[in-house]
Amino acid sequence: MLESLLDDLAAESAAVRARVADGSATTLQTPTPAEGWDVAHQIAHLTWTDEMATSAVASVVEGVAAPYDWNAVLEEGAKSPESFVDDGADELAGLPADELLARWDGSRAALAAALRATPRDTRIPWFGPPMKATSMATARIMETWAHGLDVAAAVGAEPEPTDRIRHVCHLGVATRGFVHAVRGLPAPQTPVYVELTAPSGEIWSWGDDTASDRITGPAWDFARVAVRRLHPDDTALIAEGDAAKEWLGIVQAFAGPPGNDPVRSGNKDD
Repeated sequence: MLESLLDDLAAESAAVRARVADGSATTLQTPTPAEGWDVAHQIAHLTWTDEMATSAVASVVEGVAAPYDWNAVLEEGAKSPESFVDDGADELAGLPADELLARWDGSRAALAAALRATPRDTRIPWFGPPMKATSMATARIMETWAHGLDVAAAVGAEPEPTDRIRHVCHLGVATRGFVHAVRGLPAPQTPVYVELTAPSGEIWSWGDDTASDRITGPAWDFARVAVRRLHPDDTALIAEGDAAKEWLGIVQAFAGPPGNDPVRSGNKDD
């Protein structure tokens, strides 16, 4: 399973890398939909997070080379928890374009090797709950895809919908309890059945199909909503029942605070 995840991570990374293939400073300085971030910030963030993940692996797996000392990372993060992640992206975004891209190339390869070296039941420490190598790989697919959407919007590329977004949809479903907690809402009690149509036409489902509350529609839409790049009202998703409607409005595949809610454009997808 890990190898399959790493294959999908490599493919998703390659798709993003192709969007900045010219390696020009002009491309990397193009603003993205994320306020204050250009393409360089997006690539820098992925690089920084890959390096942090490799460092986390190295703290529990012998023989893995660490870009940073994990305990020192945690201490530094505790000093400025609100800006720590963005500060890391800001620092790397200032590198020359070719150096930044080369560093990202190296960080991806190093993380894949580190995850392959991680025993199946070993839990990797992280800024949130510790996770196994398979969960870390899944999270990296989600984040790479999400930031890849921002890069695509900046450079005028059209992302190709692939079934790799199943990992993003899975995280969107699995984090239901977390997203309520992070917003200070009561833990959800009503079951919600989720049925999505993959880009390939395959049907993916989660939960009890007898539940009266349901979310149905295109997986491509659900994934973009789950990484908070798209407002649910601008999609073909259908939420039936109060619990399903509430959840679809706050669904979030990533850890940490939700940030600003997506703004409805009024241009509903066909």
